[in-house]
Amino acid sequence: MINKVLVANRGEVALRVIRACRELGVRSVAVYSTADADSLHKLLADEAICIGPPEARSSYLNIPAIISAAELTGADAIHPGYGFLAENARFAEICEACNIKFLGPSSRVIARMGDKAAARQVASMAGVPITPGSDGPCWSAAEVKRVGAEIGYPLVIKASAGGGGKGMRVIQAEDEIESAFMSASREAGAAFGDGAVYAERYMQELRHVEVQVLADGRGDAAIFPERDCSIQRRYQKLVEESPAPNLPEAAREGMKAASTALVNSLGYESAGTVEFVCIGEEFYFIEMNTRLQVEHPVTEMITGVDLVAEQLRIASGEGLSVSGDVALRGHAMEFRINAEDPRRNFLPQTGLVEFYNPPGGPGVRVDSHLYAGFKVAPYYDSLLAKLIVHAEGKAARNATLRRGARALDEFAVAGLETTLPLHLAILEDEEFRRGGVSTSFLAERELKSDGRGLLQLVAANRSPSPT
Repeated sequence: MINKVLVANRGEVALRVIRACRELGVRSVAVYSTADADSLHKLLADEAICIGPPEARSSYLNIPAIISAAELTGADAIHPGYGFLAENARFAEICEACNIKFLGPSSRVIARMGDKAAARQVASMAGVPITPGSDGPCWSAAEVKRVGAEIGYPLVIKASAGGGGKGMRVIQAEDEIESAFMSASREAGAAFGDGAVYAERYMQELRHVEVQVLADGRGDAAIFPERDCSIQRRYQKLVEESPAPNLPEAAREGMKAASTALVNSLGYESAGTVEFVCIGEEFYFIEMNTRLQVEHPVTEMITGVDLVAEQLRIASGEGLSVSGDVALRGHAMEFRINAEDPRRNFLPQTGLVEFYNPPGGPGVRVDSHLYAGFKVAPYYDSLLAKLIVHAEGKAARNATLRRGARALDEFAVAGLETTLPLHLAILEDEEFRRGGVSTSFLAERELKSDGRGLLQLVAANRSPSPT
């Protein structure tokens, strides 16, 4: 049994794990940098220990400091949250060597799936469709050219060791490969410490859909309703919803079956997410995130399953409380509220939160570490809060849209600009309301000649509400 969990993260995800621990009667330990000395996760944990100065590499990415904190406080497990060390195979390996339970899959599985080129091979061996592309990493521009000659253009180069758009370049013709390969490899090396890249077919007007999974490592698995995360800006997800609107049933069932096959082939343990791109009924594997996802509350809202609690139960040897094809209840959406100014090209924002009023009411959940008087520092990512809304019954998605508009209009953060107005503008878009989503959605709508582009609506300070 797990008695004490050290949370190797900060912000809203640290609070999320601490709350789950408290409900299960498990003690929690918060780690914090000097910049987070007044943070809620430090205040709400049973114990807290400072692990370094503000810079992430000296604190939240400092493996010796985190392991020392676990040993000093007697923590017998570590939850990595997401970001930072969540998919670091070396960190998981060190936890295993120190007899500290890593709340996630084994270091072996993290290493296999963390290399995106290798993960494609693993998926293919499990019978999961993959996009046409290189068999492994491309170590030269000449190798990328060979891929282009085989499958045609456009191509996309991606970093093998990470995601989020870093180390990613779209290539329309062969004469672009040399410069694209060099710049992608440099960026991947700077971002992930590994300059390896791979190439695959670039598909436009596609959807990004993912399947949440839970597995106990002993053959029992739960496969959850899919989430659509197509609304993105520069490969960063902004809006997620479940179930995916207007998704062909063949694609829906096919992705679930593919996710089951992949999980079983890996002997997977804990929570994970299998990600796909879809065009009509066709779907292709792109990667597996071997951790809890930022958008996990969407799945929790439509199923009633506490995914963090499930991770703790699995790690304690209790097994899963659900298995097989998990049924959904209604519709849910998540809006990521970031400290960015959409009126000024999404300029990052820092400073004092002068006023904070999260929305409430039926079917509304807010995951956030903010409070009035909290200072948003420049050292970490821009995520301030996640607003999740849920509705059931007939026309559940329409009810969710109305609830989302009401909650976003009620949400107030003063002292710095946020992406709240952008989300309100997205909800007014007629095609979005009809469920017409794709990864090019925002790029196509940022500016329009008729003055109704999303950024034009935001600049006009409009606060639309779908009816």
